[in-house]
Amino acid sequence: MPHPHLPTTESAVAAIREIAEQENREISVTDDIGADQTSRRTSAGAFVVLDPDGSLPHEAYVELGGSPVVDIRLYPEDDAKIVIDGVEFHDVPRDAVPAFLRSVYGGLAYVKGRFFPPGEWLVVPLPGDETYKELIVVALSPWLARSVRR
Repeated sequence: MPHPHLPTTESAVAAIREIAEQENREISVTDDIGADQTSRRTSAGAFVVLDPDGSLPHEAYVELGGSPVVDIRLYPEDDAKIVIDGVEFHDVPRDAVPAFLRSVYGGLAYVKGRFFPPGEWLVVPLPGDETYKELIVVALSPWLARSVRR
């Protein structure tokens, strides 16, 4: 199933709010608007609000309560960083964020251990054949430990 197109940071935040409400999760959103405020525009001078193309960049940081702990940074460049109990997923397309959260909250995400190469990975499958995997470099939280599949 294709992802509904989330053309703006604002629409992505609205989709995340809807999921938080469905999952009965507390949500906190911090908006950074303007080239001098967003994390990837460090070269912008003080009080430089617009990008060189005249657009107004909008970045949002979203924290979702409960277990697992979920933090999301939505970037103006149509991607996001999602952190699940300390495991960081970089460069997730903004359009994939709702499906990613539904997979985590719906019990589809799991931890897979491997003997070679050694390590444990958090695997988040999305509808279709899209799957995100990240090496777990933090201690397993209770949620991650419950999600282990051998």
